Amino acid sequence: MADAKVSVSPALQPLRCSPSHSTLPSPPTSPSHTTFSCPSSPSMIDPAVALKACQEVLLKVKLQNRDVPDQQQLDNRRQQDGLPPPSHPESSPGPQSAAAAAASSKQSWLLRLFESKLFDVSMAISYLYKSKEPGVQAYIGNRLFSFPDSEVDFYLPQLLNMYVHMDTEVGDAIRPYLIHRCRGSITFSLLSAWLLGAYSSDMHISTQRHSRGTKLRKLILSDELKPPTSTSPCVPSPAPSSDSPVPGEAEVFASPSRRTHQRSKSDATMANSGPGTGLRRTGSNPKVEAVHEEPERLRPQREFVKSLLCIGKRLATLPTKEQKTQRLISELSLIPHTQAVVLNSKDKAPYIIYVEVLECESFETSPVPARIPETRIRSARSAENLDCGGAVTMANANGMTSEHRAGSFSTVPNYDNDDEAWATDDIGQLQVEAEAHTSSSDNISQFSVDSITSLESKEPVFIAAGDIRRRLSENLAHTPTTFRRDPEDPSAVALKEPWEEKVRRIREGSPYGHLPNWRLLSVIVKCGDDLRQELLAYQVLRQLQSIWQQERVPLWIKPYKILVMSSDSGMIEPVLNAVSLHQVRKQSQLSLLDYFLQEHGSFTTEAFLTAQRNFVQSCAGYSLICYLLQVKDRHNGNILLDSEGHIIHIDFGFILSSSPRNLGFETSAFKLTSEFVDVMGGLDGDMFIYYKMLMLQGLIAARKHMEKVLQIVEIMQQGSHLPCFHGSSTIRGLKERFHMSLTEEQLQLLVEQLVDGSMRSITTKLYDSFQYVTNGIM
Repeated sequence: MADAKVSVSPALQPLRCSPSHSTLPSPPTSPSHTTFSCPSSPSMIDPAVALKACQEVLLKVKLQNRDVPDQQQLDNRRQQDGLPPPSHPESSPGPQSAAAAAASSKQSWLLRLFESKLFDVSMAISYLYKSKEPGVQAYIGNRLFSFPDSEVDFYLPQLLNMYVHMDTEVGDAIRPYLIHRCRGSITFSLLSAWLLGAYSSDMHISTQRHSRGTKLRKLILSDELKPPTSTSPCVPSPAPSSDSPVPGEAEVFASPSRRTHQRSKSDATMANSGPGTGLRRTGSNPKVEAVHEEPERLRPQREFVKSLLCIGKRLATLPTKEQKTQRLISELSLIPHTQAVVLNSKDKAPYIIYVEVLECESFETSPVPARIPETRIRSARSAENLDCGGAVTMANANGMTSEHRAGSFSTVPNYDNDDEAWATDDIGQLQVEAEAHTSSSDNISQFSVDSITSLESKEPVFIAAGDIRRRLSENLAHTPTTFRRDPEDPSAVALKEPWEEKVRRIREGSPYGHLPNWRLLSVIVKCGDDLRQELLAYQVLRQLQSIWQQERVPLWIKPYKILVMSSDSGMIEPVLNAVSLHQVRKQSQLSLLDYFLQEHGSFTTEAFLTAQRNFVQSCAGYSLICYLLQVKDRHNGNILLDSEGHIIHIDFGFILSSSPRNLGFETSAFKLTSEFVDVMGGLDGDMFIYYKMLMLQGLIAARKHMEKVLQIVEIMQQGSHLPCFHGSSTIRGLKERFHMSLTEEQLQLLVEQLVDGSMRSITTKLYDSFQYVTNGIM
C-alpha cells in the first residue's frame, strides 16, 4: 500500500513523524512544506486524527517560541479533540522538555525581577531597548504607567528616539503610554512634539514624511487628543484622591497587565474653551502668526515660542552686540523689555530674557487677575510696602471675557527710571517718614546689646579694636563687586547682578508683583544651534549627580535644563549668580585667586574657606565629567564662576567623538590650570590633596553604576547623525574610561596621572591663546 502523505504549514518544518509517532528534530525535506510519511500497515492512521496531531504540535511550537509553555492549555485541547492524554515530561525526557523547562525557569526569574521593588525606570528602559521578545516589550510598555511621571519624563528623549528609529514592536509598546500622557497634559504634548521633530530630522526627507515619528507628531499637534470632558460617558467619574501627587489629577494603577486609569480634569481639559484664551494679534504683538492654522489646544504656547525664535534669527543679521541688544529691547513687548540682553557669541545671537509668571494649578482654568493701575504702583513703592490687600479685585473664572484676558497681557510699563516712578507728594511723604524712622533708630542705636548686658550684669564688656576692624572688613568683603558696562559684552552687568536683587527690583515695578504666586523666570533663547547634544549631556550630568548623592560623595555639579524645540533651536536654563572666567578677568583685571580674595575676604575668613571648598568640590566633579564625556572647547568663556565659589562648565557642543573642527587639538583629560591650583592652595596644599581624593571617590562611585550612564548614551546613538556619535568606537571608548578592570590602588595611580597630565598640558595653554587671538576670550 502506498504511503499516506499529509502536508502542513511551514511552521512544522523542523518536525517529522517517524513510524513510531515520536517527534525528533530533523532538517526539512522541502523548502515549502514538510511531508509526514507513514508506511503501509494493517492499521492505517485516520487523516483527521493526523491533522489534529499536527495542529497540536503547531500549538506547542508556538508556545515554545513565546517562552510561555502552558501544559494545561495543551491538555484541554487534546480533551476537546478526543485524543488520549499525553505522556508527562518526567516519563519521556527529551531535548524539547529540557528546553521548555529552561525557558519556563528563565521566564519565571524575569517575571520575579519585573515585579520586585528593585525594578525601576532605568531597568525598564534598558530591557525595552535590549530585549527582542515582543511579550517583554509589551509588558514594559504597560509597566510605564505604574512609574511616577517625573521619573519617566527624564527618559523621554530615549523613549521617543526608540519610537522613531527602532522596530515596530518597540514603537507599539511605547505608543499607548505616549498617547495617554499627551491626552492629559499640554506640557507633555509640546515636549513630545518638539523632540519627535528633532529626532526625525536625522532621517532622509522622503522617509521622514511618512515615518512613524512624523505621524505621531501630527497627531499630537492636532485636536484629536483633546481629553474628554467630565460629562463624557467614556471617562470614569470618581473624585480625585486627596493623596494624588498632582493637584486635580488622580490616577489609579491596577495590575500591570491591565491599564485602568481614573483621572479628573487635567491641565488640558479647558484648552479649547474659546479663541480668547490664547494670545492674539495686537498692536504690541504684531508678529504672532495667523491663528487659524494652529490647533486651538497648543496654539498660544507655540505662537509665543515661535515669536521668540524669530527674534533670535533677526538679531543674528546685525553686526555688533550693542545693536543686537537695542533691537532685542525694541522687539520684546510681552515681558519686561529692559531686562533682556544678548549673550556672547561670534556668529549667533543667543539672548536671555526674564519673564514674569503667576504659578497656578492649571493655567487653562485659573483666572487671570487684572493689572494694578500705574498710580497704585507708585503709591505702593513710595510706602515701601506692596501689601495691596483687597484693593485689587481678582477676576472670576466664569465671568472673565476674552477682552479681559487679552487686556491682561498688554505691555507692562517699566519703572526702572526713578524720576518717572516717583510723584512729588510721594517724595515729601517719604522724607517725613524717613526722618521719624531715623530719629527713633538713632535713639535705639545708642545702646548695643553688649552695653545692655553690661548694665544688667554691672560688669564691663571689652571689645578689642582689632576685632572691630576685622568684623568691619569681613562685612565689606561680603559685599559683591559690580561690573562696569561693556558695549562688547553687554551681558556682564546683567549676569553679575545678584538674582535676589533683580527679583526685588522687577517685582516692585510689576503690575502683578503684589500677588503671592508671582515668580520671575529667566531663559536663554538660542537659534541656529542643535541642542540635542546639550540635552544628552544634561541627562548624563543628572545621572552622575544622582549617583554621587546616593554614594555620599561630596562632588558638586550644576546640570541646567535644556528644551529642544527642533534640530536647530531651543531654550536653556541660565545659571544664576554666575559669570564666566573671561568676564572675571576682563572686568577685574585680577588673577583668579586675587578675585576670590576680593569677593570672599582673606585666607583665614570663613567666607573664603567656604568658597575654596566649593571650588574644589565643583572642580573635581567637572574634571570627572570632562574626562568621561571627553568635553572639548574648554576656553574661559565656557567656564562660569558663581557667587559661592563653584565653577560650572557650560556649552557641551563638543563631547565624546567630536571636537572643534574635528582636529582633536585639546589632548588633556580636563582643564586644570595653574590658577585653579593656586585657589586650592598650591600643589602641597590640603585642598589640592582633597581634590584628588574626591576625583578617586567619584570615579569609584560612577563605575559601580556604569550601566545607567551607558544606556543613556547608547540609546540616543540609535539612528542619530549627531557629531558626538561619529565613528564606531564611541560607546566602547566611554565604557573603557570607567576602567572596570582596575583595582582601587590602580585607579589612584590613574587619577594622579590624569591630574598631572592635565596640569602640565601644553595644548590647554595653546588653545586659550588661540581663543584670545581669534575671539578675544581672556
